[in-house]
Amino acid sequence: MTLSRPITPAASALRDRFREVRAASLALAAPLSAEDQCIQSMPDASPTKWHLAHTTWFFETVLLQPHAAGYRPFDTRLHYLFNSYYEALGPRHPRPQRGLLTRPSLDEVHAYRRHVDKAVLAWLDSGIGEEQAWAATIEPILTLGLHHEQQHQELLLTDILHALSCNPLLPAYKPAAGPALRLAAVPPPMRWLSRPGGVVQVGHEGPHRGFAFDNETPRHEALLRPYAIADRLVNCGEYAQFIADGGYQRPELWLSDGWAAVQSQGWRHPAYWLAADDPRLGVPSQQQAGWHVFGLHSVRPMEADAPVSQLSFYEAAAYAEWAGARLPTEFEWEAAFDAPGISQMTGHVWQWTRSSYDPYPGFRPLPGIAAEYNGKFMVGQLVLRGGSVATPAGHTRPSYRNFFPPAARWQFTGLRLAKDL
Repeated sequence: MTLSRPITPAASALRDRFREVRAASLALAAPLSAEDQCIQSMPDASPTKWHLAHTTWFFETVLLQPHAAGYRPFDTRLHYLFNSYYEALGPRHPRPQRGLLTRPSLDEVHAYRRHVDKAVLAWLDSGIGEEQAWAATIEPILTLGLHHEQQHQELLLTDILHALSCNPLLPAYKPAAGPALRLAAVPPPMRWLSRPGGVVQVGHEGPHRGFAFDNETPRHEALLRPYAIADRLVNCGEYAQFIADGGYQRPELWLSDGWAAVQSQGWRHPAYWLAADDPRLGVPSQQQAGWHVFGLHSVRPMEADAPVSQLSFYEAAAYAEWAGARLPTEFEWEAAFDAPGISQMTGHVWQWTRSSYDPYPGFRPLPGIAAEYNGKFMVGQLVLRGGSVATPAGHTRPSYRNFFPPAARWQFTGLRLAKDL
């Protein structure tokens, strides 16, 4: 191909990053059959095929159509099917019915991705990086699209895990390379790290420190009282003690809405935990020992020192009450991110905080279509911090604010304790 002019270093780096992120999504879907990729197990989850198509829709609808002269859409009917929640871009297929989309086929979705990828890469190779609009418009949209796709990579895994958990065979998303290691050593006791009170700076530091979503800004001051925070996450063994002590039968430990959820949903343990007598284990209960946990590698004996996961905010808050502690606020968590002695701050489970998902003082959403990305969800949700085993490497940072409604428990969500001093 003959370039119209040399590609700039910035465009070249973003082109390579685009290829890397787009390939990662296909790699995550590769272990799944076409049938796997079409199912939707609940309204809050989406089929794998939908994730692959929606992230492609984003690049086509938000980047190429408004900014790439001469671009021809793959199929205009897909604009309706794969819009998620962007009211400004028109009507869309109802979210609870995404699992009914047997058409377009998986092969057609892959063709859609190839069409859009080819157009984006050709556009970058044409020397778009030298145009005046690059730094102001094109680069921010493309960068946002890549981080948006990484969010869907995590959702792809958590959504298919929920779908597979609904199958009585409890199939693995991907077989493990070997059996789980059973560590004989007793995990060290949790330690409390004292933190001073005072005014701290929270939020993202600005473009010079890399990408951030709009909900991480603006950076501002927060006043903290002296507190202590646990040096590690609550583990499965500790949570099993809460269950054994009747934690799910004691209303005094629960917030009112949480207790109502326990009663209406029949919660008795974290999502994906299986008791020894669960018939899905396929082995007589007398041959089982203790709890088992369903995960991406199917069912494995519970590891006592592994961080407990798949908890709702209600369960996390009830455990904290039982333990004589509380959940940290998001600002306490952020201020302690690099405290001496602290561990497991990212890469294990998202950590529930006691902070509602509200705008920071002076918050302004991104301009244009991206204005609907975060701000419209700032009501009725709780902030989580950290990052999980399903979060793409390099996707999180200390200021990252994830958010879910308090009853959500199909994500890799756990907890860290805090207390007042």
